[in-house]
Amino acid sequence: MSKVFLGLLAMLAAATTATGALAQGFFAGKTLTLLVNYDAGGPTDTEARVLSRHIGKHLAGNPAIVVQNMGGAAGLVGAKYLGEIAPRNGLTMGYLTAAAHRYFANPEQFKVDFRTYEFIALVPSGRIHYFRADVKPGLKQATDLVNAQNLVVGGLGPDAPKDMSMRLTLDMLGVRYKYVTGYSSSAQAFLALQRGEISYYADSPADYLGKAAPLVERDLLLPAFFDPGFDGNAFNVPKQMKDMSMQSFPDFYRAVRGKDPDGPLWEAYKTMLMVGGSMYRLLALPPGAPAEARDALRKAVLDLNDDPDYVAEARKTMGESPEYVSAPDLNDTVRKGLSLEPQMRKFMQDYSKGAN
Repeated sequence: MSKVFLGLLAMLAAATTATGALAQGFFAGKTLTLLVNYDAGGPTDTEARVLSRHIGKHLAGNPAIVVQNMGGAAGLVGAKYLGEIAPRNGLTMGYLTAAAHRYFANPEQFKVDFRTYEFIALVPSGRIHYFRADVKPGLKQATDLVNAQNLVVGGLGPDAPKDMSMRLTLDMLGVRYKYVTGYSSSAQAFLALQRGEISYYADSPADYLGKAAPLVERDLLLPAFFDPGFDGNAFNVPKQMKDMSMQSFPDFYRAVRGKDPDGPLWEAYKTMLMVGGSMYRLLALPPGAPAEARDALRKAVLDLNDDPDYVAEARKTMGESPEYVSAPDLNDTVRKGLSLEPQMRKFMQDYSKGAN
């Protein structure tokens, strides 16, 4: 057999292999890493791991999926790593909680501008606030919160959206409290709540249903209210909250104070809802990641919304199925949302620094 013929066969085989790989998609034969910016065991980690078991079948080539946890600084360490260090080859996708809020509150913390990341999807959340029923003088219903004595609020960091939401709402209600922060994850904070180190906390519907709701049924915890969605113009009820008999914070405030909330704290709360609620969780690739990877991942996460196997496992594991929101212009939407008035950023920075 001539060397020329052998060469032609080799070229044909290479071309066939390349064509086959192209037909299988960007992720064929590769491994996709899901980078979670909180420790294992928390709600962000749980959501990411359920997603990891199903997203591969919605990506052409069905790649292997691994989960990497990188907690620290209330989610900041992992969020920064994604933009500053992670390879920009489309094979590392961040499953991030509170990153948008952390950027909005203190953009100087990011060496790489967070707005330059390639955004895959939003996961809006209706954060639920709840407290121990044994708080003095003995609380029997949600509205008794305004009479709480020696309330101890636990959090992850002064500028974390969870902490900001708890403090802003309690301050608007005029509830006196002690603030203890620095827990490394929601799992650790919930353990502190169970031990009685703290008596007030807030978390995602998934974590509430999985951990807090059983204690509510035993009259050990009481739900107060949930954070509604806010798009900059109007409030809405997040998908996860529609089957729960619980008031939103604006309704709760009206019930106990007899009027609508207003003032600087109210404006800050609405901003927090938009940045730390509608963008509560973000799926993102590093800046400059291949557009082919970005587009394939956007389609895949939207497909999960209608995947019966994924929905069934999510509901079994977390009590509800997250809603992934994406669109071709998602980058523009997120970047616009993170470019708000500097006066509000300054107010929220000062409020965060003023935490006791």
